[in-house]
Amino acid sequence: MIILMKCALYLSALTICGVYAQEAVGKIEQEQSHPSDLNDTPEEFHEELYVQPMGSGFVNTYFQFTTKWFYKKEENLHNIRLVPRSIAEILLQYDIKELHISLTQGLWRYESWGYPIKNAPPGAEVWAWFAAENLDSDQVDDQWTRVASTLSGILCASLNFIDHTNTLIPKYGFRPQFISAAGQNFTKHLRYSSLPREIVCTENLTPWKKLLPCNSKNGFASLLNSVNVYNTNYHSLAVRVRTFCLHKNECFLEFTESANLVYDSKMLTTSNTNDFSLRRLFGQGLNGHCPLAKSSKVYVNLNSPTNYELNPSPQYNVSSTRGSFTSHYGVYDIQQLKGQRLFNIAWFQRKASNSPLTPPPLCVHRYIVGQGQERGKLVTQLANTHYSTLRVILQENIPWFMPIYMHTLKIRNQRTAELIKPKTVNYYPGVQRKRPYHLELLFYLPSQTSVEISFDFDYIFLKWLEYPPDANHGHYVGSAVITTQLPLARNYTAIPAWGTVFADSFNASESYYLLQLRTESLLLSLPTPDFSMPYNVICLACTVVALAFGPIHSIATKRIIIEENAAASATFYAKILQKLKRKPKTSIKQVISKRKEDKQPLTDIETAILQNPDNVNSKSKEKSM
Repeated sequence: MIILMKCALYLSALTICGVYAQEAVGKIEQEQSHPSDLNDTPEEFHEELYVQPMGSGFVNTYFQFTTKWFYKKEENLHNIRLVPRSIAEILLQYDIKELHISLTQGLWRYESWGYPIKNAPPGAEVWAWFAAENLDSDQVDDQWTRVASTLSGILCASLNFIDHTNTLIPKYGFRPQFISAAGQNFTKHLRYSSLPREIVCTENLTPWKKLLPCNSKNGFASLLNSVNVYNTNYHSLAVRVRTFCLHKNECFLEFTESANLVYDSKMLTTSNTNDFSLRRLFGQGLNGHCPLAKSSKVYVNLNSPTNYELNPSPQYNVSSTRGSFTSHYGVYDIQQLKGQRLFNIAWFQRKASNSPLTPPPLCVHRYIVGQGQERGKLVTQLANTHYSTLRVILQENIPWFMPIYMHTLKIRNQRTAELIKPKTVNYYPGVQRKRPYHLELLFYLPSQTSVEISFDFDYIFLKWLEYPPDANHGHYVGSAVITTQLPLARNYTAIPAWGTVFADSFNASESYYLLQLRTESLLLSLPTPDFSMPYNVICLACTVVALAFGPIHSIATKRIIIEENAAASATFYAKILQKLKRKPKTSIKQVISKRKEDKQPLTDIETAILQNPDNVNSKSKEKSM
C-alpha cells in the first residue's frame, strides 16, 4: 500500500508544471525494488534532528516529528493515541484531506544558505484541501473560515483574521499530496491564505509543543527552549497533516510537526573560531529520547563549507546521491545510547578557511520602486544560474488596498531586454474590501539569465478605521510563491513528496525535483492621515475650558453688590502725611463709658475700673517701668 501511495504522490508532483506522468515509470520500478510497509502496530512516531553548518558561521537545525497512523476508516478518528485529538476532530468535522500551517519569523537567504528542507514565508501561511462531496464554493469558504478560527485557538495565533479578503484559490501552483479512496471522484477545493504581519513568539511555541506525544519533557523537543529558539536569525514552526486512502476502509494519516532554526555561531562564542555544540545552541544537552518514539536519530551534514571535527564521532555515516550530487551524513541513533543523559555533540573548526557556498540554480527577490504616494511598481526578480531553461509558475497575492494595472504587466529578460510572453495567465481582479488580487503566471525562464516581472499599482486612501494600530508603520504585502522543477539537486535537501521521514531523501534521485520558493514580504506605506490631530484638538479644547471655567464660575456664583464710590483720593503728599499721622489712643475708661451709654451689661472688672480709674493708671505705669 505504501508503494502505491508514493507512486501516486510522485505522479502528482510531476504534473505540477506540466511534466508528463509517463516519466514516473522508472520511479515505480525503483520503489518496487525497495518495498516498505507498515509495522504490525497501527501507529508509530519518529523524531529527527538535522544539523547543517552553513557558510559565514551560520548553523541550520531542523527538527521533525512525524506520526503515522493507520486508522482504516473515518469512524476511528475518535480513537486517538499519538495524534492530537484536536487535529483528528478537525479532519473529521470539516472533511479536510490535507492541511499545511507555518508560523515564521525572519527571511531565508537562498544565496547564502541554499534551499531549506521546508520553505515558508515570513508571518503565517495556511492552505488546505477540502474533499467537499456535497458542498459548493460558498459553503467551502464558510468551512475554511471556521477551520482558520479553530486553528487560531489551537496554536494561539491570529489565524482568525483569515477571511474572504485575503484568501486565494490557486489553480496551478499547488497540487494535492494526499490520496483519495478508489471510486471517489469528488471535487477537491483548495484554499490558501497568508498573514505577513503575524508575529511568532512563545505563545505559539508552547501549544505547538503540546501537540507532541511526549510534549517537551523528553526527546528532541526538550531542546526547544523559548529563550534559545527566539534568539535565532530565522525560525519557523510548521504543521502538516495529510491522508492516504487507497480504499474506503484502508486509510492512513500522517501528522508532521517541524521547527526550522538558523543560528549565528559567531554570536555564541567569544573566540575567533566558529565552534559550536548542541549545548551552546540550545542551552542544554539532548535529554534522551521520547519513550513513544520508534526512532530517534540525529543527522549531521558533513559537506559543510567549513571543515569541522565532530566530538563524539557519528555512530555511522550515510552517503546519498541525488541527481549526480553526493552528500555525506553522520548519524547518531539516540535510542542506542543506553543510560546516557544530556547527550551533546560539539563541532570544532579545523582550519580558519571558509569556502563559499555554491549558489543555488534559482533565486528570487521582490521589491517596490517608484516616487511619491500616487503610483508605484511591484518588481519580482528571478535569476536562473543553471544551463537549462526552467518552467516557472509565479503566484502573486496582492491585497485589495493595492489595486494593480494588468496592462502594465511585463516579463523582461534583463540580459537581452526582450519581453517574454507568458504561456498561461490566471488572473482574478480584486474588489475593494471583499477580495484580493490573484495572479498566476506560467512562463519559461531562460538559462543563465535574470528575468524581471513588474506591474504598476496605485496608492489609495483608506477609511480611518481600516488602518492598523501603528498606521505609520505601513501595510504588509504577502510573499509571492515561485513553483518550478529543478533538473538537478544542487543545494536541495527537501524530503520528497512521497516521503515521510528524513531518511526517505537518501538516494532519492528523480527526473525533476519539485521546488517552491517564497519571496520577501513587502511593507507598503499608504497615505496616512494625521492621527495625532484628535489628540491635539482634545488637549487644546480641554485647556481652553480649564482657563475659562474659573472666571465663568465666579460670575455665575458670586453676588454682585454696588458700593458707593469713595471720596476722591488725596494727593501723594497727603497720603504720606496721613500714614505718618498717629491716631489718638482710646483709653479703657472711654471704651467702658461708651458701652455704658449703649446700655450694655458690664463685668465686675469694668465696674471697678470706672470707680477707681487712678489705680488702673498707676498699675499700667508700673508694668511699663
